[in-house]
Amino acid sequence: MSYLSHDWSEVIDLRELSYFVVVAEEEHVGHAADILGISQSPLSRQIAKLESRLGLRLFDRAQKRISLTSDGRVFLAEAKAVLRHADRLENLGRRLGRGEEGGLCIGYVADAMSTDVLPRALRDLHGDRPGVHVALYGLRPEEQFEGLRQRSLDIAFVCEPPAADDPQLMGERLLADPLVLAMPAGDPLAARDVITPDDLHQQPWVAIENDHRPGWRDAFLSSCVRAGFTPSIRFDTADTSTALGLVASGLGMAMIQKSVAQGAPAGVVVRELSWYENSVPLWAVWHRVDLRPLVAHFRQSVLDATVLEPA
Repeated sequence: MSYLSHDWSEVIDLRELSYFVVVAEEEHVGHAADILGISQSPLSRQIAKLESRLGLRLFDRAQKRISLTSDGRVFLAEAKAVLRHADRLENLGRRLGRGEEGGLCIGYVADAMSTDVLPRALRDLHGDRPGVHVALYGLRPEEQFEGLRQRSLDIAFVCEPPAADDPQLMGERLLADPLVLAMPAGDPLAARDVITPDDLHQQPWVAIENDHRPGWRDAFLSSCVRAGFTPSIRFDTADTSTALGLVASGLGMAMIQKSVAQGAPAGVVVRELSWYENSVPLWAVWHRVDLRPLVAHFRQSVLDATVLEPA
């Protein structure tokens, strides 16, 4: 459709989207109106006008509160992406107007920090181009992929690649962070030079949930069985630091990434197991079409500086 033939009177403006987002998050028109500094009646009319224009019911309306419909939840996610991109575009324009190179919006998972991949890349960037502004966003992989598609992110650091047939995204594996054994310092096994699979069979275990990787528990158990032992999982934790605290308290063993092992607290002994071959990968992912030289420069510096470790 030609832009010249488009009826611009029907285009949604950013103010309407921002009104919708606040109402959706507050689930109350009156509260949203207070936040926005406008009257409740005009705000209700704006939302009704938006629904009418879209031909879509965004909210289920009760007597006092409102809630998003399933279509409304989808629309909310897209509206937030548009507003983030608009804010980024305005900041970019202001920086370019001041003669600066612009900025970078980077998505990441915690592994990108613990392995020093992202901090090292940012140190190199700051040394080379100190005027570049960087915004960092800790997001789930699927959120980062969507950010790349929406152009609200320039590069993503994730633990899984995009689909091989993704028409917009591509990536490269940067490293594979090996898993090592963390155990209580008071455990008799901690004094041994050699630990075998039989030694770990049915030992109490702390499993570290990885919400970035679907099926993490099955994959972990399968890797243990392949190595020759079955763990008795007593605790599930959401992060490595909590798991290490439980290990230090003598409540079980855990497999942790080698990159975080040096930060293990007192009371934890770490051992590398030559017969246990499992690791957590880290990928750099980006949009296939480069819009700015700065993005391509940063990406290439990341790829050049990262030494791929064997999986």
